[in-house]
Amino acid sequence: MLVSSYMVDGLRSLQHQVTDMSANLTTRLDELQSRGVSPSPAAYYGTEHRGHMETSVALSEIRTQLHELTRSLESCQSEVTEVKRDMVAIKNELDTVQQVKEEIEELREYVDRLELQSHRRKLRLLEQGLTFFLSYTILASMLGMLQFGYNTGVINAPEGNIEKFIKDVFEDRYKENMDHAQAELLYSFAVSIFAIGGMLGGFSGGIIANRFGRKGGLLLNSFVGIGGACLMGLTKYFNSYEVLFIGRFIIGVNCGLNTSLVPMYISEIAPLNLRGGLGTVNQLAVTTGLLISQILGIEQILGTDEGWPLLLGLAICPAILQLILLPVCPESPRYLLITKQWEEEARKALRRLRATNQIEEDIEEMRAEERAQQSEATISMMELVCSPTLRQPLIISVVMQLSQQLSGINAVFYYSTSLFITAGLAENVAKFVTIGIGVIMVNMTLVTMPLMDKTGRRTLHLYGLGGMFIFSIFITISLLITEMIDWMSYLAVVSILGFVVFFAVGPGSIPWMITAELFSQGPRPAAMSIAVLINWVANFAVGIGFQPLKTALDNYTFLPFSVLLAIFWIFTYKKVPETKNKTFEEILALFRQNGSLVEIEASKTTSTITLVKPEDTPLDTDKYAS
Repeated sequence: MLVSSYMVDGLRSLQHQVTDMSANLTTRLDELQSRGVSPSPAAYYGTEHRGHMETSVALSEIRTQLHELTRSLESCQSEVTEVKRDMVAIKNELDTVQQVKEEIEELREYVDRLELQSHRRKLRLLEQGLTFFLSYTILASMLGMLQFGYNTGVINAPEGNIEKFIKDVFEDRYKENMDHAQAELLYSFAVSIFAIGGMLGGFSGGIIANRFGRKGGLLLNSFVGIGGACLMGLTKYFNSYEVLFIGRFIIGVNCGLNTSLVPMYISEIAPLNLRGGLGTVNQLAVTTGLLISQILGIEQILGTDEGWPLLLGLAICPAILQLILLPVCPESPRYLLITKQWEEEARKALRRLRATNQIEEDIEEMRAEERAQQSEATISMMELVCSPTLRQPLIISVVMQLSQQLSGINAVFYYSTSLFITAGLAENVAKFVTIGIGVIMVNMTLVTMPLMDKTGRRTLHLYGLGGMFIFSIFITISLLITEMIDWMSYLAVVSILGFVVFFAVGPGSIPWMITAELFSQGPRPAAMSIAVLINWVANFAVGIGFQPLKTALDNYTFLPFSVLLAIFWIFTYKKVPETKNKTFEEILALFRQNGSLVEIEASKTTSTITLVKPEDTPLDTDKYAS
């Protein structure tokens, strides 16, 4: 439009110049003709001379004007040539824009088709059910988490027996008595060294998972568990509490590896619609192991001076059982396809797990995950920490693990018997109430399993943290008033049990599950290693620090946990996304969009092109091209 106006104005200006010059020339010629006749010879001669002079001047002016006209015509011709070139360039650009527009439309249609295919594939994945062999595989793998639960709770009931053994060994060795404070300190060390081993095991979980596979790592870990259980069971035989410490450390390494490998394995073999419920199986196994250790630890069974080494040594049973059951289970199909690039092996594993030959949806979903994380191929823990894209899910995973361990639940697991005695219960009653904690944990985990894929991970975690916060306040109040009002001891018991109920609703199982869900195949092992390491560090801190904290704060012991629970609730509400019924690809895309939102907006601002088609003054390109 601007080019057309420019050309028209130039041509009009040239036309006006030519018209003015023509009028001037005509006027000058008329003047010369009117002066062409003289009345006398002398006059004629003078007039002729003047006429010649005037004619020369006029002709000179005409010549000058003709030169100007010539230059104007040449300039106009040059401008017209440039305009013609511009018009050709504009026409080419318009053709290019039209071509780009058509390509964008084709790309949009292609994306729509891909989204439709992805939606249909997801619907078919959501229709998958629980098969016998999948159930068997999950049962075999969850023995690792049962091992973790058993060894977390087994040290609680025989506290007095172990302290007596430590005193006796010290007296036999050094011929002098050990005071009660030293025995308590060594018992706390036996409790906490389990967490130190867990740190080491959890930290190396990613390396083991990538090197030997998920199933292969679990099989190797079973031998570690057998070694640790044997040492604990032979503590009295060697008459050495150092053997107990070493055994607890080795079984801690075993449990640390289990907490990394088992959730990873289950999340990778579970169908999309069952991933939440089956992920809760981890917590069910932990609570079952905890309950078994509490039942076997009562004085009527193995909670005696002679029976407690056998109680600790029974940790060999889950390890041996897993060695028997797990070899017939398949390796993780995701590990086989994405990490090892063994497609045929992955297909065989899927056919066995799904009990059908219709596995193309699973294969395509894994391929989509592989494409989505190609820029994040298997990475180290340092690379994971430094990755801007993965920083947010890593922070969420770490805080979720802290919300489990720093909620105060391990204080209940490790020291529940002494807590109930502090609340005013007799020692034998306190041990039976401790068993009640295990029963509640198992039952609430069973209740939570179907809710996980209906209500959602984030919602349940918020309910769990909120309930724990309220009951932690009640625990503090009841402990303060128990000395004045006898029946307040029952409120303390109810508050502790309610605290455990809400732990089972959310923080008990969700942190293990959501860490595996927030990362794709490449960074998942490293992320699990970091998350599990943080979990065990916090576990160790609570295990070693609760007794000094209890001594320093007395009845206000749970107040710091109340503050932390409030912080974790706010963080979950603000930052944690819902992962229910989302594929790994969709979760990865969610964090990529959030992480690059600023860049996307900036890109939109700088790269948006507005195309205007003037309807009132169309460009007639053919006219100027001719």
